[in-house]
Order: sequence, then structure tokens, then C-alpha cells
Amino acid sequence: MTQLIRVEDLRVVAGDEGSEVEIVKGVSFSLEKGEVLALIGESGSGKTTIALALLGYARRGCRLSGGVVQVGEHDMLALSEKQLQGLRGNRVSYIAQSAAAAFNPAKKLIDQVVEGALIHGLGTRAELQAKAIGLFRDLALPNPERIGRRYPHQVSGGQLQRVMAAMALISDPLLVVLDEPTTALDVTTQIDVLRAFKRVVRERGATAVYVSHDLAVVAQMADQIVVLNGGQILEQSATAPLLKTPAHEYTRSLLAAARPDTTIRPPSGIAEDVPLLTISGLTAGYGNKNMQGMPAIRVLEDIDLTVRRGQAIGVIGESGSGKSTLARVVAGLLTPAIGGLTFDGQPLGGSLSERTPEQFRRIQMVFQNADTALNPMHSVATILSRPLKMYFGLKGAALQARIGELLDLVRLPRTLAERRPNELSGGQKQRVNLARALAAKPDLILCDEVTSALDTVVGAAILELLRDLRQQLGVSYLFISHDISTVRALCDDIVVMYSGHKVQAGSRQSFAEPPFHPYTDLLIHSVPELRQGWLESCGTTCATLPPIGERANVPELCTFLNRCPVRVDGLCNRTAPNRRTLDNGGEILCHHDSAQLLNTQQGVTTMTLGAYA
Repeated sequence: MTQLIRVEDLRVVAGDEGSEVEIVKGVSFSLEKGEVLALIGESGSGKTTIALALLGYARRGCRLSGGVVQVGEHDMLALSEKQLQGLRGNRVSYIAQSAAAAFNPAKKLIDQVVEGALIHGLGTRAELQAKAIGLFRDLALPNPERIGRRYPHQVSGGQLQRVMAAMALISDPLLVVLDEPTTALDVTTQIDVLRAFKRVVRERGATAVYVSHDLAVVAQMADQIVVLNGGQILEQSATAPLLKTPAHEYTRSLLAAARPDTTIRPPSGIAEDVPLLTISGLTAGYGNKNMQGMPAIRVLEDIDLTVRRGQAIGVIGESGSGKSTLARVVAGLLTPAIGGLTFDGQPLGGSLSERTPEQFRRIQMVFQNADTALNPMHSVATILSRPLKMYFGLKGAALQARIGELLDLVRLPRTLAERRPNELSGGQKQRVNLARALAAKPDLILCDEVTSALDTVVGAAILELLRDLRQQLGVSYLFISHDISTVRALCDDIVVMYSGHKVQAGSRQSFAEPPFHPYTDLLIHSVPELRQGWLESCGTTCATLPPIGERANVPELCTFLNRCPVRVDGLCNRTAPNRRTLDNGGEILCHHDSAQLLNTQQGVTTMTLGAYA
């Protein structure tokens, strides 16, 4: 083995000259050729700053102030900008977190994949296009010969992430930096992307640095792990011993935060047996409506749901399942085509104009991305004052006192009141986002993926805050997520959505062990475990089946038909499933009963048509 990467006493400072603050403090590590090293830590730990230093790059307002960064024979801190430009995208490549932001929407994928290699003179266009197609095939992209002709918006998020990996690998770089490449993906899509990344990295002998906040993810990829906090290395070890016996308390906290359902429990005895929100026969979508009033694109179909006062219901499913559309309907941002809503015993209009001011106040929404939900030009105090003035007419000392109370409620120091969102951390911004919703004193809060953009430690803290607020205020939640662990940590009941349909519903306890709807089983077994080798043994791939999310060709049949590993020809492809009750009290939309599902989900037998004759 040959040492390929050497980082020694790396230091990075931020701020203006004379008032600089050191944000990376003497970090050192090395990699052998073909190894994968993970940099892990919560937001602000310095992991991305260190990863970018491997490209000889520092973000605006930062400066590489000292140390050695050796990549092969190149000292990245001693090179000129022109020399660095010759290495970036050539000998050192970077895979960003957001593939959507990394591509030009006006250019075809194949042109963007080969562009950097063409600039560096690594081959002719024809040679590089052939190489790109080979990478598409290695990365398990569908129709590798043709997918490059598409534009970025014409492929899924997981596919675009793999195309970006092809862009990074086409130059056969000495080092590949992967910066949170699966954080924005659903758990089901994440598995496919991780498998593709791991196979290509191993087969091509690539050396890689993988940046993440999730130990369960890096456990599948990394040979060694560096744990960072505050710009310093707290622990460094091979992956297996670090997962088994972490030496530092901070590493142990990361391990605990990786699975919040093992450390956080929803409060008991809070929910009352009184319906707060009732949804009946709901169908909704987008586009022009036909003569029957049905939208051109149906996103939700025949949804029934009841949220009791003080109850937390989790809604899970991958992107495109309809869960965020359900929240938009409840919030009055999308008018349903069919069906009705009732709130606290009164009809709830489908649009905001049909609702009373009191109904508007009592249903609030907390959005996924606080960066776009909070006005960057306003201070925290101004953001919180708007609902207080609108709903309660507060002003003067009473207004300032209530702003202070709201900051106390979400556990933020009152000194943050005059700061703007860009001066806050991701977790602080999400707490302000929540405080704004609480300012209206709502009865129901719609939480749309409120922890998915946060690291595991901060996300776990937000979940604990939501649990405590529910205990303190008796507020109800409709909590939307794609992560079963997050939902089980907070909610009393869980609803599973697939392609606009409610395919399973039941208590949190009913989701603790089989039987499950086949799609629920897929979701649960797509959450990475904290052990090496899980990715190879999880068994959730159905390579011969269409991509997850693709609906059955016949809309009247089960929407999961094309993906279902236990579908029965002659039954599932001819007859629409009915809702049936499982032995654990849960409800599923499926032809199979508890015993039949248990047989497959516990690995006892394989389902055949004869079992249903």
C-alpha cells in the first residue's frame, strides 16, 4: 500500500484580517491508495471545510492558514490558483450534496459529464462519451446509452446524484471527495446510490473522503473514520472498532442520535379521544380538471385520516408519495378535488379564502427548509412579531415579552432576537421556524420534513423539543418524514403513503415488528444499521423490477404492484386490494393477511399462488 493523501496540522481561519477565528485547528490524517476515509460530525464541526481543503479551496471569508495537504505528488497549499484549476475535476474530484444545484438545467447530462474532462484534454468527445456510458452502466443507471441525452429535470434525484458521480470519476482522479451525497435522498433511493458508489469506488480502486453526519451511512462506505467537533479531531479509528467501542463521549452521542427511536419516546396519556381533524375520501392533485372535476395529475386518492386532540400522527413515504401534498391540503394551500375536511367539528374549507381567521390561526405549518421559510432581511424579533400582531394585536412591551416567551419555549437565548437568520445555525433557524408557528397558539402543527436537512444530533434535539412542547401545550402534530426511526420517536400512530394511497396505518407499537405492508417492510429495511456489511446483506434490492415510485400500469389495481416482491399473479394483477386489519391492530391495503406476510417477512416461506387458491 502507498500513502496517497497526507494532511498534517491543517489550519483554516475565518473572518477579516485582524479579527480572524481559527475554525480548523491542527487536523492531521492520511489515506493509503484505495482507502475510503469518513469525516463525520455535526454541522459546524469543520468536516466540509477540511474536505474542500483537499482541493486547495477555502470558502468565501475563509483562508487556508497553515499545514500540509499532500495529494499524490501535489502540495495543494503551495500551488497557484492556475495550477489548482488544472487539478480540480482532473486529479481531485468533488461530489456535492445537492446534485440539482450542481447541474446546468439548459444542458444535456452527457455534455456536462464530459465537459471537465474535455477542458483538461483527457480525450476526444467520442472517447469520453463512451467512457461516460460505461460509468452510467457501472453506477446502475437505467438505459445507460440514452440517459445522457436527458436534461437534469428529466431524471430522479437519486439518478442525478449518480450522474454527478460519473462526472467526478470520468477523469480517473487520485482522490474523490463525497460531500453528504445521499443526505437529501429518500432511504430507499439512498441504498441504490450507496451501493453504486461503493461498487464503483472498490472496482476502480479509487481513494475517497466521504463527508457525512450519519455514522450508519459511513459504516457502509469507510475503512476509517475521523470524528470532528469544533474544528478538532476527537477520535480517529478504523470503522469496526469505532462502531463497537467508541472512545470519546461525543462519538457515543453521535451513535445514539443515529437512531432517535431508541432514545426518544413520545409522551403517554396526552392524546384525547376527541377528533380534531377529520379527512374523508380525499382526492387531490394538480393540472386542469376534467368534466368530473378530477385533476390531470392525481397525487392523493381516497385518503381517510383522523387526528385527535393532542395526538401526533406520522406520515411516511418516499418523494412523490403524496405526504407533503396532504399537508398542503390541510393547510389550505391546495383545494381538494373530492372529499371533505372537518376541524374541531366544523367544516374546513378547501382554500384559505373559505376558512375563518380562527381556523387559519389554529392550523400552522413548519416547513422543511428554514433557509427559505425565514425572511433573510428580517430579525428574529420581526419574524416572530408578525403573527403576534396579526392574531392578537400585541404591541409595545406586551409584544416584546411574548417574543421572549417564545424564544424560551423553543430553548433559544433571548439575545438572538435581534439577529437575522443568516447569523444562526441550522438548528437555531429551525427553532425560530417552530417558534413562529407556536406564536399563533395553534391546535394543529403540520411538520413537513423538519429534521431531514439537519444533522443527527441537532435533529434529535428538535425531536425532543417537539415532544416536550406537545407535553406542555397539548398541541397535535401531523408529522411528515421519509424516516421510520424519526416518526417512531415522536408519534403515537403512523400512516404509510405510497403513490398517493394510504397503504398502511396503525399505532407506533404495530410498527415495531412484522407483519407489515410490503412497502412498509421495504422502508423499514432501507434504514442503514450501525454495522459494517449491512449494505450487502439488507436484501432490499429488486433489480428486475421498475424503479421505486413507478405505479402499476392499471390505476385501479394496487399502486405497489410493479415493485411488490410478494405479488401474486392471477390475483394482484387482476383485482384491486381491499383494506384488511392485521393481527397487531394495523390496517393495510393489500391482498395478504397477517400470516401470509409474516411468512415472507420472517423468511419462513416464499409466497405462491397456491397459498391463496
